[in-house]
Amino acid sequence: MLLEGQQIAFLVGPGFEDLEFWAVYMRLIEEGARVTTVGVKAGERHASKSGGLFATADVAASAVSPDQFDAIVVPGGWAPDKIRRYEAITGLVKGICDQGKIVGMICHAGLVGISARIVAGSRATGSLGIKDDLVNAGAIWVDEPAFRDGNLVWGRVVEDIPAFNRELVKALAAKP
Repeated sequence: MLLEGQQIAFLVGPGFEDLEFWAVYMRLIEEGARVTTVGVKAGERHASKSGGLFATADVAASAVSPDQFDAIVVPGGWAPDKIRRYEAITGLVKGICDQGKIVGMICHAGLVGISARIVAGSRATGSLGIKDDLVNAGAIWVDEPAFRDGNLVWGRVVEDIPAFNRELVKALAAKP
């Protein structure tokens, strides 16, 4: 297992994208990572964008520290636009990024990266719906399924989850 012993924070909020959450979450577990779901409030249960799947926050972002995690993953859907309004969320993402740890973002997740002020100067991708937001925040738009730029791992959309998972696991496995 490539990620044995790694502690990964995984953000969750209302309207998360089912597959971008569960397919990535399960892939990290499969590789031996310990994944902690982090939300605005501990114990809060959120419905996915489709309303068909649910996920519960294990802990509140305000109750954890960037030092506790080796990386953080932000799935897309409508959740990124909701949770980026909370300083505890953006502070956790920025803190993890500033420590040089991996930050994985797919689809609309770049909205959290924008609010955490970690995307300027980085190559970035995501849903076309946030292209202008990323560019206006100083990111360099790239229309590719998935890639790594420094400690940021980007994925475009649901169809690109396999490529995103490969890039994310490769980046996490390269941790010294």
